[in-house]
Amino acid sequence: MPEARLLICDYSYHSATFHTSHKNGLTTYLFRLQTEGSCTVFCNGQEHHVQAGDLLLLEPGDVYELQIREDQDGRLASADYYMFCDGEWIKQWWKRMNRQRVSRIPMDDHMLGLWRQLLLEKRRGLEGENGELIGYLLRGLCLCLDRAMTENKTADRSAFTALRLKRFIEEHATVTFKLEEAALHVGLSLSRAVQLFKACYGKTMIQYALEIRLNAAVERMKYSSMTLEEIAETCGFASYSYFHRVFRSKYGMPPVKYREKKQQMTLPAEPLP
Repeated sequence: MPEARLLICDYSYHSATFHTSHKNGLTTYLFRLQTEGSCTVFCNGQEHHVQAGDLLLLEPGDVYELQIREDQDGRLASADYYMFCDGEWIKQWWKRMNRQRVSRIPMDDHMLGLWRQLLLEKRRGLEGENGELIGYLLRGLCLCLDRAMTENKTADRSAFTALRLKRFIEEHATVTFKLEEAALHVGLSLSRAVQLFKACYGKTMIQYALEIRLNAAVERMKYSSMTLEEIAETCGFASYSYFHRVFRSKYGMPPVKYREKKQQMTLPAEPLP
């Protein structure tokens, strides 16, 4: 498999004026995700005002300058994750699409978790021992960035908020959560959140949560020895009777029959005489 090498990965927080530049051009790829505050980036003669949620992607040869200074209200704070990487896999990944230098993406917990994990693994050192793990984590982060950029390519502010609602539901569907919590997460009233989600995805938040829960239940029915009652509980259903009802409504049979059918399909064939 082509190599993906992580050279530097860290998190920075600035509360004072800061400046750095690569006037002779970068020698590796640079990824930088603004998580708080703002900054100004100059890339190949173009000026970019970078805000929280903006992803900066630069390739070898790009001339890069970063400035962090007070805004019009006298505030000065900036935080970001950044990394320098290279390798044949990164080079091939870069060429898969036309990459803007600055893109707006949703900062979901899964993507940030990958970035944090890369940071921690890099700080541990032991390159020979965990280099393979770092390589796979780096590939995973790159693919998550692609998905985030694709989903948000044509999104306006409302669609961006709806996507954050969708991510919240995906992360919390298998535990008990209230719709009010999802609305609070994106700073909307419950009625507005419900209306926005339905308008963007053609289904309610409850319907989408049920899809996630049922998909999780089917996987556990296929590949685990958990009882159906345990599956219902760990997939976020309030009771087995409720799980039974919604499962039968979607799949046309009760959970026990579905499981029996899948198990019969995976039984080893009888050996020929």
